[in-house]
Amino acid sequence: MQSLTFNPGRAFLSSNSPAVPWTVVFEDEGIAGYFYACDRSQQTQEASILDAMLIYNVAALAKSDAELQRPVPERIATVEWSRDGQQAALYLDGTAQALFDFAARCGYCRMDFPNFLGAEGDTWRKGSHAWSDAALGRFEAGLYS
Repeated sequence: MQSLTFNPGRAFLSSNSPAVPWTVVFEDEGIAGYFYACDRSQQTQEASILDAMLIYNVAALAKSDAELQRPVPERIATVEWSRDGQQAALYLDGTAQALFDFAARCGYCRMDFPNFLGAEGDTWRKGSHAWSDAALGRFEAGLYS
């Protein structure tokens, strides 16, 4: 498990799977936070990105913090890998926000965004990122079995 304490608007957390060549990256460059599935065997950064999912919009997060009268916008991002290194989950403040399944070549996130039409030769499902409590349940059960 890898963690990062950050203020929304600037964050970067990269975590390598114990199963080569998978990597996940949580990144917030000021407008939004994204979670990326990457294949680190690729020659370029662009080619290494298999999929990306929106985790939050910084402005919406700030508005929510203000409405909840949350005094400090500091957050904790955590990446947890499955024992076999084929799945990775992103948690924000202890709540799962996204899950990549490298074996099934798909991702799930609470925002279900972005979604793309499949292109010829695609090996990764990008037409839906709909959240799945069942997929998260299987992931978390595998951590403790």
